[in-house]
Amino acid sequence: MTSWMGVTSPDNFERTRERGFDMQGFKTRQRKKVMEQMTPGDRLVYYITGIQAFSATARITSEGFEGHEVIWRSKPGEDYPWRVKVEADLVLPDDEWVPSHAIAPGLTYVQKWPAEHWKLAFQGNLHKLPDGDFDALRDALARASGGA
Repeated sequence: MTSWMGVTSPDNFERTRERGFDMQGFKTRQRKKVMEQMTPGDRLVYYITGIQAFSATARITSEGFEGHEVIWRSKPGEDYPWRVKVEADLVLPDDEWVPSHAIAPGLTYVQKWPAEHWKLAFQGNLHKLPDGDFDALRDALARASGGA
């Protein structure tokens, strides 16, 4: 089992939510990660750009596959072709999202960057996370939702 962080815009997160968290697409340059490294049972946490907050967790339920139905959007021509089926685990209402500044600076993954530039850890579309970081993020989301 591998833990992942998907970095997405508020609009693209909403598209995933509107679909009932049945599938997640990733940008063209993420082919190797999706097709060769992601496997059913892996975990995914969502980071929302602009808002700079964590919003949800999901479990990957399929091998990677290619698809070109336009669901998610960014630059013209980018159709997020590398996809996996997912199942929602914990999805917070927008007003309960966990701000990145509240937890991210203490994550092992973020320590790769100088402390004053920790937000650089959230550039790009898909990142492999240490399992302990995923657990910390999921715990923070559960606390924000009133769960344990």
